[in-house]
Parts: sequence; C-alpha cells; structure tokens
Amino acid sequence: MKRFLISFDDGAMASIPEEEMPEVSAASRKVVADAKEAGVWIFGAGMLTQRATVVATDGTVTEGLAPEAKPFVGGFSIIEVASREEAHRWAAAIAAACRCSQEVRELLYDPES
Repeated sequence: MKRFLISFDDGAMASIPEEEMPEVSAASRKVVADAKEAGVWIFGAGMLTQRATVVATDGTVTEGLAPEAKPFVGGFSIIEVASREEAHRWAAAIAAACRCSQEVRELLYDPES
C-alpha cells in the first residue's frame, strides 16, 4: 500500500460564505468518516493561519515568513491506498466537500511507520 498527502493551501476556502461553513464542515467530516470506514484514513487536520517558526540544525528558532508571503498548507489528509488513482478519487471527494482543489503527493515509503 502507498501513502499519500492530500492538501490545500491556506486561504483556499476563504471565498466560502460564513453561513455555508457548517455545511462544508459536515461534508468534510462525512468524507473522513467514509475514509475511516474504508480503512484508508491515517490522519488529517486543518492548520491555523499563523507565522511559521524555523528551527535550524543547531536548534536556533526564528520567526519564519508570514503566510501571505508564499502558499502554506491550510489543511491536509494522509491516506493509505493501493494506487495514485485511488488517492485521486479520495482527493476528489475531499475537494467536493471542502469546495477547493486538492494537491496529491505520494509519501516516501518508510518500513517503520
């Protein structure tokens, strides 16, 4: 089985009217429930909009770029499926629920995870 990161940029859902967000949230939770029931769900979360911190190899912590400076992940899902095509089907379901496009990237295989 292969693992995939399905994600969208911060702000991708900004055009959704506030009064429609409960419907979007319910649709998103339904896709997650379906993925769990199908046994493909690993983990997912939305990201708070915030400045990043950068931790250097020596442990030094500095404030990073503001989210407006470049695209940042706004939310993500990690699934485990047999093929990229299956990952695309789940990404399409997530895109429909969240009302925004999703990026799909395969994760490197790690035999210990």
